[in-house]
Amino acid sequence: MDFFEILFPVSGVKTHVFIPPLVALVVSFFTSMGGISGAFLLLPFQMSVLNYTSPSVSGTNFVFNIVAIPSGVYRYIREKRMAWPMTWVVAAGTLPGVFIGYYLRVAYLPDPKAFKLFVGCVLLYIGVRLLYEMTGKAAAGKEKTKALEERFRQRAAEMKQKQSARFAAGLPPEAVVRTVSFSISRVEYEFWGERFSFSTGGMLVLAFFVGIIGGTYGIGGGAIIAPFCVAVFHLPVYTVAGAALMGTFITSIAGAAFYSLVPSSLNTSPDWLLGLLFGAGGFAGMYLGARFQKFVPQRFIKLMLGLIIVFLSVKYIIEYF
Repeated sequence: MDFFEILFPVSGVKTHVFIPPLVALVVSFFTSMGGISGAFLLLPFQMSVLNYTSPSVSGTNFVFNIVAIPSGVYRYIREKRMAWPMTWVVAAGTLPGVFIGYYLRVAYLPDPKAFKLFVGCVLLYIGVRLLYEMTGKAAAGKEKTKALEERFRQRAAEMKQKQSARFAAGLPPEAVVRTVSFSISRVEYEFWGERFSFSTGGMLVLAFFVGIIGGTYGIGGGAIIAPFCVAVFHLPVYTVAGAALMGTFITSIAGAAFYSLVPSSLNTSPDWLLGLLFGAGGFAGMYLGARFQKFVPQRFIKLMLGLIIVFLSVKYIIEYF
């Protein structure tokens, strides 16, 4: 028997102890740059590689989020890139949705094939929409976003040059998120000398449906909220990422509680040990991803998220048939 191979009694998974944190670190480093914890990629890894297919895998994913997300959120708060009004609107919308999602998962979608098809169709739309935003036709007239992106590129180059390729920990005063107005109808904030806004009601409705999907799947919602905010609300990913991660963290606490405490005839209780190991790797990956995000072009982040989401959605749909 391999000394580093252990059996997780709750899930029945048997694997090397270093594999969960290593996989989570790599996944979270890249996904956290776009406000995504990486849980939506870790679930298929658990199902396909570790053969963990019971409904409790969704709860285990929530445990990963709870452990991993705080490090990334800390970086965004420290660098004053947390859009707090967006965070509270997202959390308020997703919380009731997560509860509904839990019951859909247990009562109507215990079969992995059925709920993969559902999530795959939703992610396919979002991924295609996100990639469409990168085309010349969609980008026409978006001078504000282009100017903002150019400022980031220039600033990153200056910091690298001044510090001999060492990354600076902070951003100039104008590169922080400042709330301009927060009302029941609209939220407006300023970032890097530009103003951005979105409908409070529209974001609430989006967050509610995202919460249903996230509660069913065990992803908290960041994998859907972040690309949607960029592609539909036309908000810069530099300001969306922190809010999406914080919203995912809040709803994941509720999700883990539902899967742990709500009575069910199925095995829904999370595998806390496995979730903690994934979370440990994600904790390091998200901290690094949040730290390096400001040096990565927004176009690259969009392309990366779009391709990952489309690939995953197509895979789910094909597996159903």
